[in-house]
Amino acid sequence: METEILELESFLPYRLYRLADAVSREFSGIYKQRHGLTRPEWRTLSGLGQRGTMTATELGEQSAMHKTKVSRAVAELERRRWLTRTPDENDRRVEHLALTRAGLAAYREMVPLAKAFERELLEKLSNGDRAAIKVALAALESRLQKPK
Repeated sequence: METEILELESFLPYRLYRLADAVSREFSGIYKQRHGLTRPEWRTLSGLGQRGTMTATELGEQSAMHKTKVSRAVAELERRRWLTRTPDENDRRVEHLALTRAGLAAYREMVPLAKAFERELLEKLSNGDRAAIKVALAALESRLQKPK
């Protein structure tokens, strides 16, 4: 009996991981060059920029980052004076995180750069492929959503 072999290069989860990593690395060059941010710092900055006030737990869930990465990113953005922590009135273990004016300014500067990056990435595809990838991603995401 022959052993089955998994061709990693054609295995969809592996291909999605490699693609996501390649796109993330490419985009990271922009925010690293502009502000010296790491990927977790960018994800934290953009999460707070989009949602306003969040807890570290919410940031981790939204960005799919481990709590230690969130913690380090929060500490660095706080060191830069780009975010503030406000203790929760009912639970002192919880802090509400928000961007400062400087953090919000950095976020607002990055938004058009991020949108331009996405536009350039999608322009590499035909109109039909763009529509197909959006539909396929949405379908996979909805079927893999964890119930909360």
